[in-house]
Amino acid sequence: MEGKKLLILNKQQIQQKIDRIAYQILEDNFDETEIVIAGMLPRGGFLAARLKKVLDKIAPFKSTLLTIDLDRFSSSLHARLDFDLQICNGKVVILVDDVLNSGKSLAYGFGVFMNVPLKKLRTVVLVDRNHKNFPVSTDYSGIALSTIIKEHIDVVLSESGEEDAVYLR
Repeated sequence: MEGKKLLILNKQQIQQKIDRIAYQILEDNFDETEIVIAGMLPRGGFLAARLKKVLDKIAPFKSTLLTIDLDRFSSSLHARLDFDLQICNGKVVILVDDVLNSGKSLAYGFGVFMNVPLKKLRTVVLVDRNHKNFPVSTDYSGIALSTIIKEHIDVVLSESGEEDAVYLR
């Protein structure tokens, strides 16, 4: 598949997945007064912002958007946060990333909240590739794809949403 790209999700399909995930989050948290949506930069941040936008329209609870910037290539947890972790105490946290491949990024995302007394922690990914090296699973996913290791998933998300697409190459 070298050099060729296969469109997996277009802009409209991505929005449909986001809408469906937002309703699942609402159903799972209908009795909450506030949830925290933590997007893993860069594309997980865009996805988290879009989830928040939908939830703000449909949910009775408040949603707070936070971002986590991980060093994904480090052998230990190095994260920059745009928030004080204490604001998550006793709350539901939704950890959002674009693709679940090996599970390392989500495992590091869990590590950020390891010493915080959360009510619960849930995960969202747009694409689950089913190649986990870490014992990580997703609570909400847009699409699950069984790919071969040599294939790559390209998620194109922007703040404006104009170029949104998911490709397999």
